[in-house]
Amino acid sequence: MGEFRVKTCLIVEDSETVRHILTQLVEAAGYHTLQAGNAAEALDVMIAAQPEIVFLDWDLPGLDALDFLRGAAEADIADAPHIVLCAMENDAQQFALAKAAGARFHMIKPYDKRDVRGVLGLIDQQEKLDMEEMRLMA
Repeated sequence: MGEFRVKTCLIVEDSETVRHILTQLVEAAGYHTLQAGNAAEALDVMIAAQPEIVFLDWDLPGLDALDFLRGAAEADIADAPHIVLCAMENDAQQFALAKAAGARFHMIKPYDKRDVRGVLGLIDQQEKLDMEEMRLMA
């Protein structure tokens, strides 16, 4: 029987308050969390810890979300994480740019327990579909 392992989520958010709230929501859903306050730090943490999921703030100081997504795509890691773009506004162009760069999911701030659990559920569904597709291709 397979070994159960708690998934790790990296929370990339420059606001300490928002980072703390999102950390609490993700941990309450049963996930382990890591934190980064900017994209450069987040790339280092992602490469070292290889989390399964990254919650990525769109508005970051210095390197922005697109810089992080480019760095994540170029990183030498075994399994690319599921990336959730977190933004203040529902901007279709913003999401299209992020999706083209590798973000598969998004959430609009402010978010609550229902939003976080909803996107985590979508990620679980996507993983099951990906595994089934791999099984069928074998």
